[in-house]
Amino acid sequence: MTNIARIELCYELNHAGMHPDYIAARVERHRATVYRWLKGIKLYGVCDFIRRYKAAKKGRRQPRKTDPIIKQRIYAIREEKRHCCGEKIKWWMNKLHDTTISVSTIYRILGQKYQLRSKWKKNQSRGDVPKAHNPREVAQTDTVDFGGIFAYTMVDIFTREAAVVLATSLEAKYGAYALKRQMDYFGHITLIQRDGGSEFAAEWEQAAPQYCEKIRTARPYKKNEQAFIESFNRTLRKECLGWAKYTSQDLPALQVELKRFLRTYNTERPHLSLDMRAPVEMLSHLG
Repeated sequence: MTNIARIELCYELNHAGMHPDYIAARVERHRATVYRWLKGIKLYGVCDFIRRYKAAKKGRRQPRKTDPIIKQRIYAIREEKRHCCGEKIKWWMNKLHDTTISVSTIYRILGQKYQLRSKWKKNQSRGDVPKAHNPREVAQTDTVDFGGIFAYTMVDIFTREAAVVLATSLEAKYGAYALKRQMDYFGHITLIQRDGGSEFAAEWEQAAPQYCEKIRTARPYKKNEQAFIESFNRTLRKECLGWAKYTSQDLPALQVELKRFLRTYNTERPHLSLDMRAPVEMLSHLG
């Protein structure tokens, strides 16, 4: 029985006073489908509804196939950038190949070649989200995209002190350089929590044990695990660098502006979570 015949039978049974659940069993379709058909018939009439139904089926678009060249470029970036995430691949595709592609499409393409997630575990167990009871116990780190400039950010989640380093690329060697500069300020951190970005792999992972005892990778798409650094990143945009896109030529001027902002943020700006004290002021009270 075709769907057109089912719609006509649906109309006749409904006209005879039959219950939609009975009609659904007779036409062998889900009752939600029957309710949708009856609603359309009531709105347009059975003849006009069938005409519209046929026209909709004729006009149904076939799913577009992704260009094989784009697929190969996505695979190449994933291998070259040490299995970076879909968001990073999207950025590299736009920068290297001037190609805009959605993150969902990237993951669909990657899923055709790689096993992106264990079939038996939704997420790898990473333990509880760490909490801090003392300064320099836990720090969260992240990056902020400003076009041709990237801010490598780090926050001590107990004191709320922040250290930011600007660079012109999202590569692990720049991540390692930023970590060294940040540790010039913090000295030593018991645990550093990062996300799964490629900028926190390779050279960064090799350098990190010099400055911390433990490293934890936050679970993807769980922004609450990186709540402190995400909050600071918003403040960095709102009160310092904004939402503009910069080029490498802007780096000297941005560094001057960033230095001024961090001095104010760490030593003068009051924080609600610190009883309206600045981080350095709160740190001095602990002594």
